[in-house]
Amino acid sequence: MPLALWALTLSAFAIGTTEFVIVGLIPTIANDLSVNLPSAGLLVSLYALGVAIGAPVLTALTGTLNRKWLLIGLMSLFILGNMLAWAAPGYNSLIVARILTGLAHGVFFSIGSTIATRLVPKEKEASAIALMFTGLTVALVTGVPLGTWIGQHFGWRATFLVVSALGLIAMIGSAILVPNNLKQSPSASLVKQMSVLVKPRLLLVYAMTAVGYGGTFVAFTFLASILESVSGFPSSAIGLIMLVYGVSVAIGNIWGGKMADRIGPISALSYIFLALAAVLVLFYFTAPYPWLALLTVLVWGAFAFGNVP
Repeated sequence: MPLALWALTLSAFAIGTTEFVIVGLIPTIANDLSVNLPSAGLLVSLYALGVAIGAPVLTALTGTLNRKWLLIGLMSLFILGNMLAWAAPGYNSLIVARILTGLAHGVFFSIGSTIATRLVPKEKEASAIALMFTGLTVALVTGVPLGTWIGQHFGWRATFLVVSALGLIAMIGSAILVPNNLKQSPSASLVKQMSVLVKPRLLLVYAMTAVGYGGTFVAFTFLASILESVSGFPSSAIGLIMLVYGVSVAIGNIWGGKMADRIGPISALSYIFLALAAVLVLFYFTAPYPWLALLTVLVWGAFAFGNVP
């Protein structure tokens, strides 16, 4: 695999870290900025809104731009968003920083996959995309617990500063390694992209994704708060529990793909969503008991992203 692909993977790692690390920092941010937990949780929701808007709208608007320079521009926006989060004097400015970062996230994964396939021969395209998305998985395993630990020991702002540095390294790597003459597919207009929103079968798939991940992320957003206030774990243990969750996610991601190959994607999704619902119901009962809560989080991680492949 070419070195340029590793620059994309590092970018995906930095973006994945800033997306998920907020979960481990919500109690710390809420205390520091004197806001309640639901308000702090909006830092997750509004970031996701930035992603949802950024992916289709900005991808359509930037369709004619050179892929390499668009990539560098996106990483610049990502760095800017995290630097603003680092310097944010209050809650409202932090919200703006998170939305900006979400906009960069949405477009990056739209064009990153395309760039990855242009860097390798046709028979290696799937492997190239898989390698780039490995950055997200590794972010859950290492970036999130490490970022949580940094935030708890040096202040939550330090986490965003470190993520900015990762983004800068990834941007420099892309500037040096990604070719300037990548083949570019004809860009789809915004109207053409929006046309997929009226196809019933695709609407069903979008609804499955929204409801399925909604179930996971409603609980995941407040996982640190639940573990601290309900399970009784000290804040210093949250980073380690996030590590356990991330390792479980990585295993579940591989297992979900093998399951889909063996019994078919529809059957696999049915089993995974059913198991995920059962685990979340179980967590209601096990959350007050530290070791049972930890075991439930471990099982939860295995199912949480098993539906992705």
